[in-house]
Amino acid sequence: MEFQIENIGEYLKANGIKPSYQRIKIFQYLVEKRNHPTVDMIYKALCPEIPTLSKTTVYNTLNLFIEKKIVNMIVIEENETRYDSLMSVHGHFKCEKCGKIFDIDIDKKVLSEKALEDFQINEQHYYFKGICKECANNK
Repeated sequence: MEFQIENIGEYLKANGIKPSYQRIKIFQYLVEKRNHPTVDMIYKALCPEIPTLSKTTVYNTLNLFIEKKIVNMIVIEENETRYDSLMSVHGHFKCEKCGKIFDIDIDKKVLSEKALEDFQINEQHYYFKGICKECANNK
């Protein structure tokens, strides 16, 4: 799954977001790292480069991105919120050993759309948990 943006500032503007330096860096982190980070992960990664950054700013920026529909919130575990900039329909697999979250292609044709034809779908979430290939090979 590939997601490229040539100019993040222009992308934010096109989505109704004023492209401040902090917002650009937070979105750039999401797009480039593709690691489905928590607020803490983003904060720790960007703090050395942006010493004035606060966790509140990261949290508020992510909420703005969600509101503008350029980022999805992922809640695979009840006590852990992660974020994803890939907006196409796809699933997530969380390794119970290393904690990494992987994007999984979902074939929407396999899903029974007939069963949902009378419903308005606002969100779709597909989560899987288990042991990733790398951890399974390192037994």
